[in-house]
Amino acid sequence: PACLGLYCGKTLLFKNGSTEIYGECGVCPRGQRTNAHKYCQPCTESPELYDWLYLGFMAMLPLVLHWFFIEWYSGKKSSSALFQHITALFECSMAAIITLLVSDPVGVLYIRSCRVLMLSDWYTMLYNPSPDYVTTVHCTHEAVYPLYTIVFIYYAFCLVLMMLLRPLLVKKIACGLGKSDRFKSIYAALYFFPILTVLQAVGGGLLYYAFPYIILVLSLVTLAVYMSASEIENCYDLLVRKKRLIVLFSHWLLHAYGIISISRVDKLEQDLPLLALVPTPALFYLFTAKFTEPSRILSEGANGH
Repeated sequence: PACLGLYCGKTLLFKNGSTEIYGECGVCPRGQRTNAHKYCQPCTESPELYDWLYLGFMAMLPLVLHWFFIEWYSGKKSSSALFQHITALFECSMAAIITLLVSDPVGVLYIRSCRVLMLSDWYTMLYNPSPDYVTTVHCTHEAVYPLYTIVFIYYAFCLVLMMLLRPLLVKKIACGLGKSDRFKSIYAALYFFPILTVLQAVGGGLLYYAFPYIILVLSLVTLAVYMSASEIENCYDLLVRKKRLIVLFSHWLLHAYGIISISRVDKLEQDLPLLALVPTPALFYLFTAKFTEPSRILSEGANGH
C-alpha cells in the first residue's frame, strides 16, 4: 500500500545481499528520515556550515546570558566577576565538548546529521496523516537529526556543570558581595535555562532560519545602548578603559558571525569583503554622536534654533 504522510516511511527490517524487506509504513527510527521514495534512510551526512553556525548560536545563548547576569549582580567593585566569567566559559565549553562526545558517533568530536530541507522538517508532529479521517498514523520523528535534540542535551550538561562548579567558586571568592547577592547570577540561570529550553522546543525551526538576523539586530541594538549608557562620544572615550574595548570587539565578532551566517560563504571571494562592514555601526555612532547630544539639542531649542 502507498505510504501516506509527509514524514511516514518504511523501515528496513532485513537485508541479505540484494534482498531487502521493509516493514509497514510508519515512524522512522531515531537517526533516520524518509527519502523521496518513502523509505527510512540513516542520517549519514555531515552538518553544513550553516548547521554548525546555528548550533554555535544556540550554544552562545546561555553563555551570553551567564555573562550578562554575572556582570549585573557582581557590582562595579567586585573582583569575582572575572573568575565567574571564566568559569561560565569553561562550563559551556565543556558542555559542548561532552555533548559532541556522547552524540552519534560516540566518542568523537563529530556528528552525523540529516539535511534540513524545509521548515516543516522541524515540526513533524503537525504532519501525522489520517488515511480514513478517523485513525491517525503517528510518524513524528526528528527529521533534522540531531539539530533539535542536541541543543537540549547541551543545555542539560550546562546546567549540571554550573550546579557543580559555580556555587563553590562563588562561595570562595565572592567576598565583595553580600550573602544574598552572591548566588543571584546562578538563580538567574535557573530561570533562563527553562526559557531557552521552551524556546528551542517551540521555535527551533524558526530560530534556524532567523538566527543570523537576530544576531545582527541584537548586536547592533546592544552596542548602541552600551555606548550611549557609557557616554562614549569619541575614540578617546573608548580607549580609556579596557572593558569598553572588550565589549566593542565582542560585538564586532557577533557582527561578523551574523554576516557569515547570512552569506553562508557560498562564494568566498564575494562574501569575505562583506566583513569589512563589521566596524561600520561603531564608526557611524562615533561620527554622529556629537550631533545628537541631548544637552546640545536642548540648548539649541532654548535659543530658538
